[in-house]
Amino acid sequence: MAGYISDDTRKVTTHRLIEMKERGEKISMLTAYDYTMAKIVDGAGMDVILVGDSASNVMAGNVTTLPITLDQMIYHGKSVVRAVNRAMVVVDMPFGSYQGNSKEGLASAIRIMKESHADALKLEGGEEIIETVKRILCAGIPIMGHLGLMPQSINKYGTYTVRAKDEAEAEKLLSDAHLLEEAGCFALVLEKIPASLAERVAKELTIPVIGIGAGGKVDGQVLVVQDMLGMSKGFSPRFLRRYADLHTIMTDAIQQYVTDVKDSDFPNEKEQY
Repeated sequence: MAGYISDDTRKVTTHRLIEMKERGEKISMLTAYDYTMAKIVDGAGMDVILVGDSASNVMAGNVTTLPITLDQMIYHGKSVVRAVNRAMVVVDMPFGSYQGNSKEGLASAIRIMKESHADALKLEGGEEIIETVKRILCAGIPIMGHLGLMPQSINKYGTYTVRAKDEAEAEKLLSDAHLLEEAGCFALVLEKIPASLAERVAKELTIPVIGIGAGGKVDGQVLVVQDMLGMSKGFSPRFLRRYADLHTIMTDAIQQYVTDVKDSDFPNEKEQY
């Protein structure tokens, strides 16, 4: 099956994403952290590839996103950019690389852009980081915001439960969303918030709003590629739809390889020189 937009090979840009929102075309976004996976994801017609700090979990096996470093994010970003022709590549700024110090945030942002050749960056937070956001934007670096459940703040929350269910938190999220748009962010991710609130944000903002666990009335969706392909087991939030069961397929293939090696079935006569 060909990619959804297989005949449209133009590079996806911030401008094109806003055009997509204006004409009501949904934006598709998936994570990727390495060359091989990014090549497949881009070739399938993805609009945006997120080099997420979720690499800390799915690639390095950490419990949270906090341990991943700036150097590691640059490594993953470089690997993905080399594979991609059409999709916009957005790299997460990791925990500790921008919070609390806007000058350090700008230096981190410049390093990621210069060394990875990514198209844009994603930062978590609203009012608390707005000075950093403005400083990075002044350098001509596009920023995608991120509100709702913010995994880099997990130790503050103490839980991965749905955010902004109470009125005060919902009002702050709305205020932060407008602040980020006014500062110049080109898009916004909303993670694990009530669908009605996410719909309101998407209607009030002119920039695209991409959801993960934020309902279907936003401008696009993002998932972690290993989750939606069924490579990971034991993680089954309500918002996750598994499009394949690669865990079973890969396990069966690897077990068959082990068996064939043990039985001297591999390599056969045709598989040697």
